[in-house]
Amino acid sequence: MMKNTKKKTEKLTILDNFSKRIENIPANIVSKIAKIDELKGQWISGARLSPQVLGRLKRSVLITSTGASTRIEGARLTDVDIEKLMRGINIQKFTDRDKQEVKGYYELLENVFNSWRDLKFNESLIKHFHKELLKFTDKDKGHRGEYKKIDNKVHMIDKSGQSIGILFNTTPTYLTSSQTKDLIEWTQKSLEESKYHRLLVIGSFLVEFLKIHPFSDGNGRLSRVLTNLLLLQAGYLYIPYISHEKLIEDNKPDYYVALRVSQKTIGFKKENINVWLDFFLSITLKQSHMAVKLLSKENIEKILSEKQLIVWQYIEKVKKTSTGGIVNDTNIARPTVKQALKTLLKLKKIERVGLGRSTRYRKI
Repeated sequence: MMKNTKKKTEKLTILDNFSKRIENIPANIVSKIAKIDELKGQWISGARLSPQVLGRLKRSVLITSTGASTRIEGARLTDVDIEKLMRGINIQKFTDRDKQEVKGYYELLENVFNSWRDLKFNESLIKHFHKELLKFTDKDKGHRGEYKKIDNKVHMIDKSGQSIGILFNTTPTYLTSSQTKDLIEWTQKSLEESKYHRLLVIGSFLVEFLKIHPFSDGNGRLSRVLTNLLLLQAGYLYIPYISHEKLIEDNKPDYYVALRVSQKTIGFKKENINVWLDFFLSITLKQSHMAVKLLSKENIEKILSEKQLIVWQYIEKVKKTSTGGIVNDTNIARPTVKQALKTLLKLKKIERVGLGRSTRYRKI
């Protein structure tokens, strides 16, 4: 009985160590979290936007994110190549492995975008995701969904797919299973209890997951799929419409540096992952700004359906009008016009003036 109690106490200490990393956060990181949440509040939920437009944006991001995430790891397909591949057009100039990795990432990310509400973050899900990520790659048959059996190292990859240096050594094989389970347990508990801000929990999970590097291959790509899942489940609903992976690809040197600097402190007395958290939150903040910008005048055509766009352009032209005036001059049915006006009001593109029969609408 005493032995079991001691084991439980040791495990709790390990979990507490994860928490200590994010208890004393500097002001600049707190400020970024506040800005991200402010922009989150400005995002109009998907249910209020045209399903056709959201579908188009999501398909575009699937291509962009797949290309970016696989290129970070050395693949060479462009977004145009990936679009052709996913349409069933064979691309001879690339290796089968490049194409297999792209297909696995695309299908897994698409599943996350479509089913995130029904997915439960746990060890089984992570192992399942790993299987799905590598299900098309022939060389990975032997270790899909299984923790590594040989120690591995993290390399920095250049544009040609070649290693230009070792970033850090990962967790030894014999500790991988226990450390991964402890990390997942802490993440689950922290997200449920809401003691720490969810962005801090997600950021901490990612840096530790990549430090452990629990699988023989696919850890980087898997971490980015899990980023999308965890951010969606934390309420950042614009994730499928702005590519997180592309922002990382565009800032790849900083990504590598942030990981290396922070992960070298993990396991020592003075752990400090603030460099990584600052990078992760900077990327998420940029993503949030870009999402809100989708709702701006410059991007209005991406947001509105065809008939909603006609109503918007008509109001821009006449300055002020009534529902009846729009119906008469555009030949759009009254219910459709009313729905378009409702959408434009929510997007804060127009304002209502007057009441009852004298109600008019004008652009803001």
